[in-house]
Amino acid sequence: MEPSPPLPVVALTTGDPAGIGPEIALAALADRELAESARIVAIGPAELRPPRVPGILANPRWPERGHAWIETPTFGAWQLGRVQESAGRAALAALRAGHELALAGRVDALVTGPVSKEALHLGGEQVEGQTELLGRWCGATRFEMLAIAGSLRVLLLTRHMPLVRALSLVSTERVLDRLRLLDEGLRGFGLAHPRIALAGLNPHAGENGLLGSEEDDLLRPAVRIARAEGLDVEGPVSPDSVFLQGSRGRYDGVLALYHDQAFIPIKLLSADGGITVILGLPYLRVSPVHGTAFDLAGKGTASPANLIAALQQAALWGGLRRTARTGR
Repeated sequence: MEPSPPLPVVALTTGDPAGIGPEIALAALADRELAESARIVAIGPAELRPPRVPGILANPRWPERGHAWIETPTFGAWQLGRVQESAGRAALAALRAGHELALAGRVDALVTGPVSKEALHLGGEQVEGQTELLGRWCGATRFEMLAIAGSLRVLLLTRHMPLVRALSLVSTERVLDRLRLLDEGLRGFGLAHPRIALAGLNPHAGENGLLGSEEDDLLRPAVRIARAEGLDVEGPVSPDSVFLQGSRGRYDGVLALYHDQAFIPIKLLSADGGITVILGLPYLRVSPVHGTAFDLAGKGTASPANLIAALQQAALWGGLRRTARTGR
């Protein structure tokens, strides 16, 4: 009898140490069901590491079972529950370490804990968030965030920016590129013929021009080109119904035009199980949909369910990718 393949290895950054990231990471490491499906390599400051998780700094091979911890630098003390430079710099150090492990192929997936964009800025990185930072570190020119809650999968056209700016970036070329990326990403998750919907921009998708011309001027041309290329795309579909239809399985993926258009339905439907994935990176990156929740930090009330769901999904997808690449 051939030995079973080793469990997938998933790197987990603890995120901003002043938020809930560290405490939910520790809860995930203690979860017995997760330990049966993945080997977690937690990455963060030494002060956060529990004594039962051994530290591994340079070992080229992870143990066949069990979890490990990679210690990353700290830059002074931090206080729970607030934005500060020291916490931002610590979060950046952990994220860089996780990125390097994933880029080198030493782990099957990277799961990132929640960070504060303001703290990242104080720490020296003027970025919208981890998505943009990882894309830059990877040298990727075409990448985007895919949010998932149950059967609903939503790709963003624009991410964290003022709504006025986001709307100014809606163009036929940008929409077409993201439709292609969504199709490619869904195929990479095993959907052979993805059914995709494009959300409208205006109420009722413009109501045939009565409520706005963007659908006719910008969105429908992108859909026509995508269909001519063989993509199964419908739309623009009224944004007040397309996400419900996606959650019920009518579509395999939906392209949303701005951040809140995507994340309001995702967070309503996630039930502590919502995750995000970055399409277009050379490695698999998964994250829970929630933020740092500074108001809950240190109170022992933050639920690790969303993070555990992200780790389980990362282990599943990461293991499948490794099998496709290596045969085991």
